[in-house]
Amino acid sequence: MSNTKFIHEQVYENLPEPLKGLTNLFEGRERDIVLLSCLGVLSGCIPKVYGIYDRKKVYANLYVMIIAPPASGKGTMNYGKSLINAIQTKAFAEKQTINEKDSKRKKKVETYIQTKLIPVNISTSEMYALLKNSHYGGIMFDSEADTLSSMFKNDWGNFSDVLRKTFHHESLSISRKMEELFVQIDEPKLSLVLSGTPNQLQPLVQSKENGLFSRFLYYSFHEVNSWKNPFASRENVSVNFEKIGIDVILKMYEILFKKTYEIEFSFSEEQTEVFNSELERISEIILKHHPEGFMSNVMRHGLILFRIAMVLSVIRKYSISQEFPEDTLVCQNDDFTIAASITSDLLYHALNIFNDISGSELNEQEENLLFSLKEIFIRKEAIEKGLKFGIPERTMDEKLKQWRKKKVIRKIKHGKYKRILG
Repeated sequence: MSNTKFIHEQVYENLPEPLKGLTNLFEGRERDIVLLSCLGVLSGCIPKVYGIYDRKKVYANLYVMIIAPPASGKGTMNYGKSLINAIQTKAFAEKQTINEKDSKRKKKVETYIQTKLIPVNISTSEMYALLKNSHYGGIMFDSEADTLSSMFKNDWGNFSDVLRKTFHHESLSISRKMEELFVQIDEPKLSLVLSGTPNQLQPLVQSKENGLFSRFLYYSFHEVNSWKNPFASRENVSVNFEKIGIDVILKMYEILFKKTYEIEFSFSEEQTEVFNSELERISEIILKHHPEGFMSNVMRHGLILFRIAMVLSVIRKYSISQEFPEDTLVCQNDDFTIAASITSDLLYHALNIFNDISGSELNEQEENLLFSLKEIFIRKEAIEKGLKFGIPERTMDEKLKQWRKKKVIRKIKHGKYKRILG
């Protein structure tokens, strides 16, 4: 995994409050992780707000995954979870059962309480039950992916199917004759915020064949933190997040779910034109210079961009007026720009992971390019040859890195390579 991009500084300068203030408490990778964690959990906290995307009704729910080695600072994502503690406490207090005890048959029936947070280490049938009982959609949050990896091994096929369908709010149903259980969920809503090492999350990132891989917003890096003074500040940062969770997020959440109508989010006409133009440009680059299998990521990153913009717009609207008096919400230009920047940067992260898990596969264009070079060649020759294939210099440099990782070329010395494949 090569060094990956940081989220652009302009994103942080233009974030709505309270996200701007919270992310200012951090820097570098930790700041990026906190922002993405917050966006992930907040995507599950804006009930009754939807948009129409590709002629379908969609809600804001995001799947966020942070992949990094141990001791890299990814544990800071837990601060984001603190934003929803107050909502979880409220939802937990309002007990609700899936089934009631049948007094005539005197059969003991398992009951579930209404919840916002859904634990990771559960069976698929429990997942259905808790998702059905979730308070305007559930949130799965796990910063140590060992439990998740175990779940993948034990019940991976079924769990993968649930995640794929829920991403698009497709109806779910499960029937278990032995348990006399039938659960149906219309428009399921689930937000995911996960992190782990590449090895822990291998079953998930290897799911590119069945489509689950392309549903995630990835943030990956390989740097390990150096030692830092744990006593440099006496501030308990969690308190900031807890306070915002109570004073802002819970109040906003209650205003939204108590509404008697839903609010439709949309882009302006100008934003729609920019959106289509940018995604078309990215699609052409991917089709021309990268594996075709990655196109599903590009397509779904359009929806992810739309959802990030939805989250930001709701947060900004509430921070300004503390109310939602209308049944429509048009995206602010700042929020559109932020969402587009984050999505563009993190699409690069997804491509990096995609290439890492694709082994030594080369597409037809890459093979033609590679074998058009001499067995031993220098960077300048590769750049010149790449331009003839319509590949920009920066993209060609990235290909040289990928080819080294795929072990189809070997670096002899600075700027000089030897072809190994063939």
